[in-house]
Amino acid sequence: MKHRILTISREFGSGGRTIGKTVAGQLGLPCYDSELIEKIAVESGFAPSYVQAAEEAAPAGLLAAFSANRAFGPTNEDLLWQAQRQVILDLAAQGPCVIVGRGADYILRDKADCLTAFIHADRAFRARRIVEVYGERDQAPEARIREKDKRRAAWHRFYTEEKWGDAKNYQICLDSGILGIDRCAELLRMLY
Repeated sequence: MKHRILTISREFGSGGRTIGKTVAGQLGLPCYDSELIEKIAVESGFAPSYVQAAEEAAPAGLLAAFSANRAFGPTNEDLLWQAQRQVILDLAAQGPCVIVGRGADYILRDKADCLTAFIHADRAFRARRIVEVYGERDQAPEARIREKDKRRAAWHRFYTEEKWGDAKNYQICLDSGILGIDRCAELLRMLY
């Protein structure tokens, strides 16, 4: 089957962004990751700094779905989700591309021409990588990994009602710590 869209969900530090950009570069496709922040800001009317700060944060925790605030209409986080969803649908409609994160796997789940991937690795690999690649401090990279993954999982659960990282929600799951970043990119390119 020929795919037009590749979505990559990833654990923090696993190299999912790098893999997405590599595959996109090899295939001559646009890759959307942090570039989505500006597009979501335009669609939502919120400042890019607000969009970035609100990323991967479930609205005021999981209890927000039942809070009194929603009795008066959608929250800012809900409006951001709607804008994000629309931007991703529009990009997918425009043509082939790679989309990293932001629930694209869920948003595009019913598209027959979408390949969904999840990139993961053990904590030791990810801790080393965030220190080497992102310049994180050596003192507590594991704590940063736990926090980012916890936020991503909560955000994903809140908006999709699916368990983030569960293999049954993706067509392929790759361990970048075992396979390596380049091999993961190569495998996704071949499957695309």
